[in-house]
Amino acid sequence: MTGVAGPILARAQGGPGVLGLGGSPLGNFAGPISDDTAAQVMARAWDGGIRYFDTAPHYGLGLSERRIGAGLRGRPRDEFVVSTKVGRLLEPASPPARWDTEGFAVPGDLRRRWDFSAGGVRRSLEQSLTRLGLDTIDLALVHDPDQAWDGAARQGLAALARLKQAGLVSAVGIGTNATAGLRPLIEEGLVDVVMLANRYSLLDRAALDPVLEPAAAAGVAVVAAGVFATGLLATARPAPDATYEYRPADPETLRRAGRLAEICAGHGVDLPAAALAFPLRHPAVDAIVVGMRSPQEVDENLRRFRAGIPAGLWRDLRAFSAG
Repeated sequence: MTGVAGPILARAQGGPGVLGLGGSPLGNFAGPISDDTAAQVMARAWDGGIRYFDTAPHYGLGLSERRIGAGLRGRPRDEFVVSTKVGRLLEPASPPARWDTEGFAVPGDLRRRWDFSAGGVRRSLEQSLTRLGLDTIDLALVHDPDQAWDGAARQGLAALARLKQAGLVSAVGIGTNATAGLRPLIEEGLVDVVMLANRYSLLDRAALDPVLEPAAAAGVAVVAAGVFATGLLATARPAPDATYEYRPADPETLRRAGRLAEICAGHGVDLPAAALAFPLRHPAVDAIVVGMRSPQEVDENLRRFRAGIPAGLWRDLRAFSAG
């Protein structure tokens, strides 16, 4: 099953690699945005050349999928790539809650239920297709199986493999924050793609040996998410109250990020531009995805993504990391 996802992602090539729009903010993660703003984000991304869009039922209890689907409606299907996820099945909440309790500013009329069974995965995918307004999904990912139970990843992948055979998905894989257990899945040929968040960035190289190296050897595509380290690397000078791993950054991590910013500035490069470019330097990484919640963020990320990075910067960053 290897070697499938790379050519799919290559359809979304928009520069020195693939920049995808991460759909969590469009699901009102960490604060609401209006439908109008979401539509503007999608339009600006498309006009700027972004052709890869990542989402999940988890993101806003389906809101992200609906907004991305609306933004892609009428676009030529062979000109964009969509990834979504399975494992959290959405069901009516009884009784409904006023608000979602998992970080998304949406009403709590639905609830998430872990389900990696063949029936649950198929039902989840069919619901996603309806929300997105699509007939097929390019990349279908088992979402955070490490947070569910032992064996969830293999169970979900087996279910997705059947849907791939049925023609409902083109490539299958895992979407997770954890590196543990991925090497066997890669080496056994069970995944076409791995989306890994927060584990390969300027501040964290944890994925290098257990994921990126075996993926490169097996022809498995890697999508790097969380390249801004959940906020710490998103500005030219890290703010004292910046977050890292979704929590306030500790003093040592703030110091390291500040030093990275100084090295980048010495080469005339913004820290976020280097953060965007870094993962794509590894041959296993085919794409990065970045959450964007306003047209201005789309413009800024595209500008930084397309910025030239001098070779001397990478040399100095390597020296800092080795020191």
